Amino acid sequence: MLNAMLKTMGLSAMLFTVAISPLPAQWTGLKDNVPRNKDGSPNMTAPAPRRPDGKPDLSGIWYASPFLLHDTTEGLAPGVVQMTPAGQALLDARAGGKLSGTEPDANCLPQGIPKIEQTPLPFKIIQQPNLIVVLYEAFGQYRQFFLDGRPLPKDPNPQWYGYSIAHWDGDTLVVESSGMNGKVWLDQAGHPSSEQMRTTERFHRIDFGHLQIQTTIDDPVMYKKPWTVTQPELLMVDSELLENVCNENNVDLPHLSR
Repeated sequence: MLNAMLKTMGLSAMLFTVAISPLPAQWTGLKDNVPRNKDGSPNMTAPAPRRPDGKPDLSGIWYASPFLLHDTTEGLAPGVVQMTPAGQALLDARAGGKLSGTEPDANCLPQGIPKIEQTPLPFKIIQQPNLIVVLYEAFGQYRQFFLDGRPLPKDPNPQWYGYSIAHWDGDTLVVESSGMNGKVWLDQAGHPSSEQMRTTERFHRIDFGHLQIQTTIDDPVMYKKPWTVTQPELLMVDSELLENVCNENNVDLPHLSR
């Protein structure tokens, strides 16, 4: 049933398949700080850059490869993801195709965490000492990670991406988020979320061209215990984000099974 459901997710496949390979360069001939091999190609295994304060520089345009868009639990050991009865019932309904037309991004709505980082559409990290902004090509979404010591809000207005605070753990950026709206599908398979979901993301730049995002999902409404998924990201050089407007020509929704 799961495979049948995924085949119906035409819009999601259409949106993300086009970006599986890096997009062609939009600007060329510009000076940059990209380490190069002798043939002029980017040296993706060069050391990760650092900022003047000594912190790793996460700046750049990244895209998931390989991406976990279809099923974020793929490859995890049995028993790592344990659903509550409520979570399993919702997952089964989505996997059976009964709710496939309600997937948020099939309706031009935000993907949420961790789905937004598991699609091959790129995102751009802009890093400052007390604030990191992430611009997502998908639907023109954005997030802010505050490193100024503020706490997470106690009674937030629920949002698709919630609210995020961050701190450094050695060379790893730790981002804690809460205040989600409970409407997010974690993947196309339909793994659910609730307003009680909290996420902890660990961003680690392995070298110049490789970033790893380890996301822990803690949602007592949908899962019996927290669980963690790791998404590899590749750096996209010699390019920029493109405009992506979902509802400009969304003709796929009527073809999704309901």
